[in-house]
Amino acid sequence: MASYLQIADDEKGHELDLFCVPKHYEEDLDRVIIPHGLIMDRTERLARDIIRDMGGHHIVALCVLKGGYKFFADLLDYIKSLNQNSNTSLPLTVDFIRLKSYCNDQSTNSVKVIGGDELSSLTGKNVLIVEDIVETGRTMQTLLALLAQYNPKMVKVVSLLVKRTPKSSGYRPDYIGFEVPDAFLVGYALDYNEYFRDLSHICVLNEQAKEKYRV
Repeated sequence: MASYLQIADDEKGHELDLFCVPKHYEEDLDRVIIPHGLIMDRTERLARDIIRDMGGHHIVALCVLKGGYKFFADLLDYIKSLNQNSNTSLPLTVDFIRLKSYCNDQSTNSVKVIGGDELSSLTGKNVLIVEDIVETGRTMQTLLALLAQYNPKMVKVVSLLVKRTPKSSGYRPDYIGFEVPDAFLVGYALDYNEYFRDLSHICVLNEQAKEKYRV
């Protein structure tokens, strides 16, 4: 079972004025729940775990856009650093896919896969899927089912966040950064209708902001 850092349901987080938060978002956030420095430390450890388990294989790192791009870039930077400074290294190539399963703050019952026609290039490959957050798990299960049609040699999933929610399908990634409460989180490339990707910390969105940025 994957190890992770658990953020408790009653976690009070941190006051916004203790951190550098873009002024245009100050009225939209309740609190900082995972500071940027902690995200980076945990990402470095995930990189080490991935190299330990998958080192020696040629891996295709598959980034799930858009929310996964920041975690993907930082994770690969740490893997690159470890490749240069350890006895076990991990040859990497990269690819990208985009999934759409949200309208405003609600997960929809359907998952739209954009770029799936190009997944035939993953046949026979060792694939590391890099995701920002797993909530119900249905989005990732849809992607894994799609990938299976192309017969990759091996598939592992790393997600920065896994949300505790009664709507969960029970799916758990192979590598997990943090397990988080059932709140709507933004920042570190996690968005609400494309806003908040430019926020360094992971924060809890307040109800007022959900209405402000609703489409």
